[in-house]
Amino acid sequence: MAESSLMRANGEHEANRALFGVVHEVAVGYAGADVPLVMAVLRRRLSGVPGMDDHGLRRIAEEINVGRDPSGL
Repeated sequence: MAESSLMRANGEHEANRALFGVVHEVAVGYAGADVPLVMAVLRRRLSGVPGMDDHGLRRIAEEINVGRDPSGL
């Protein structure tokens, strides 16, 4: 049971690292770009990621638009 929880936690950790890595790459490449463009890139790069709705994408895109990297990397 504990091993299963550890494996699940490791899988979630790796998924989060991948997600934050994509956000970081977009932030570096599109810093200062218009929000609709950043949203389109994020939508394309993060398609299929659970929990990433338009509201969440817009918040991330707005941060990138003003030159911030919301990934924290």
